[in-house]
Amino acid sequence: MSNINDYLIWRGDIKIDDQYKFNEIDNMILARFSYLLFDKIDLLPEEKIESISKKMKDFPNEDFNYNGDKELITNLGQSERFKNLIVSDFIKNTDSQTEKQFSAITIHISKEELYISFVGTDGSLIGWKEDFNISFMENIPSQIAGLEYTKMIAKKYPNKKIRIGGHSKGGNISVYVALNAPKEIQDKIIGVVNYDGPGFDKEKFKKHKDKEIINRIFTYIPQDSIIGRILEHEEKYEVILSTEKGIYQHDIYSWQIERDKMIRTEKATDASERMYKTIKKWLKNTTPDQRKIFFDSIFEVFFSTQATTFGEISSSWMRSAPKLFESYKGLSEEDRKNIIDMLKLFGKLYISKK
Repeated sequence: MSNINDYLIWRGDIKIDDQYKFNEIDNMILARFSYLLFDKIDLLPEEKIESISKKMKDFPNEDFNYNGDKELITNLGQSERFKNLIVSDFIKNTDSQTEKQFSAITIHISKEELYISFVGTDGSLIGWKEDFNISFMENIPSQIAGLEYTKMIAKKYPNKKIRIGGHSKGGNISVYVALNAPKEIQDKIIGVVNYDGPGFDKEKFKKHKDKEIINRIFTYIPQDSIIGRILEHEEKYEVILSTEKGIYQHDIYSWQIERDKMIRTEKATDASERMYKTIKKWLKNTTPDQRKIFFDSIFEVFFSTQATTFGEISSSWMRSAPKLFESYKGLSEEDRKNIIDMLKLFGKLYISKK
């Protein structure tokens, strides 16, 4: 079994050119690229991947978002296929007031093409809160930021075709951008890929159903997908084999490849289908206002610990637990009732056979 790091070792010696063109594994690598530690280095306005790799080489594995990221940037820096690609226009913006966690970067594949990579959810509480806001907000701040970033890139590099991709929330942003970009930008877009990112409300997607850009949007989910089954995917999607189980399949390094192709499976597992149907029914049986109160209340409890990430809460669980309990008790009786009622409804829908 192989993943994207194995691919770089196998095919890293061959440049992206007409003989060995940009493929779906290259696409997945650049979607993952935005997760790397660009905010922790002195990044030049335009810099080769090889140089970036050298600047990140001394960071320990635990500083990276996922196991595999350190290996990825090391392999990229040594790869003839990627090391000379120019990287530009890095942006990162986390704003607790607007509940936005956004980051993007552009990779110049050639003189004719560039790739916009949108980062997904990091470990921050704000990042996860924004994810859940998708369930009740018309547009989340990162989607709007992604569209403005793409407009800026299209204006700055007017003669280049555009590829767009992202993992998790970054994938959702990629699809949002493609659907909502002006026609002149849509015409420049070669392809858009969402790797296990949430979908969209079906009614929202209907507004774009006649747009030709939909034919250039693809979504990939692992067989036990949970995150990627939130809301609807009207675009084409395929199921990819992962070696992990359950929620851990969200880790893109567990997705399996063979040579320069992802390994497909026929369909998602029964567990994934059941979760998808439960979420769908839960959304149908609740109002946006109810969902807002539910998630606002839960995250109010998390924020009360003064932690900024879930990792901080879990690593100091004995200290966090009393604060979480006290904060929950401090909620209004109505908010506590809402949390319990919404959880009961979700449980009831999950065990329902209909």
